[in-house]
Amino acid sequence: MNANITCIVIIGSIVSLVGTMIGASLGVIVREPSNKLLGAIIGFAGGIMLSVVVFDLIPESMNKWNFVFTIIFVVLGAGLIAIIDSKVNIGSTNKHLKIAFMASLGLMIHNFPEGIIMGCGFAAGGTLGIKMSLIIAIHDIPEGIAVSAPLMASKVKISRILLYAFITAFPTAIGTFAGVYIANISKNVLGACLSAASGIMLYVVCGEMIPESSKLWDGITSTLGTLCGIVLGLVIVQVF
Repeated sequence: MNANITCIVIIGSIVSLVGTMIGASLGVIVREPSNKLLGAIIGFAGGIMLSVVVFDLIPESMNKWNFVFTIIFVVLGAGLIAIIDSKVNIGSTNKHLKIAFMASLGLMIHNFPEGIIMGCGFAAGGTLGIKMSLIIAIHDIPEGIAVSAPLMASKVKISRILLYAFITAFPTAIGTFAGVYIANISKNVLGACLSAASGIMLYVVCGEMIPESSKLWDGITSTLGTLCGIVLGLVIVQVF
């Protein structure tokens, strides 16, 4: 991996970390974000991720590999993250420190494969890694809120809240480097990684983000957020 790719990966990691820190800052400022706001943000992020996965990440995997193996590893990726999700509760925000801790733990586990997704994107070449960084950064904003809001309500110092949020996001950076090294082994490995990453993202979007968005606010705001995210995702795919 040459110096240019190393710099790009570092930049991508920073972008993703910024998303969590923005969310943490919003949690500190808003303290108790409304369900309507959280629903719109989560739906918006889910819409972007759905577009990029379906119209960019999966086609890229098919180009690097083949259709049958792509489908198999999409299913395997979704199954892997489903198992992780079943073992760790990262439920909705509340005012208890225990829930904040569980949210942080769950998000740390969840953020590592997100980093692998970015790393595979960079390894695939072109601008796929940048796209992954941007959508994951947006996706991480509500996660930052999920960590900071309950801590703020529990009167934890702001400096500690931001530190905890940073620690929560750090596995994304580690996963990015791991993804690049793994995917650079061969085209088959790259195809497998991209496929598995697609499955992970599809599960997160369809199994968690969109349902959670509707659960938080059962109204048109969440739906519009998702639709706007899908449209923006299409723009990202076409422009970059």
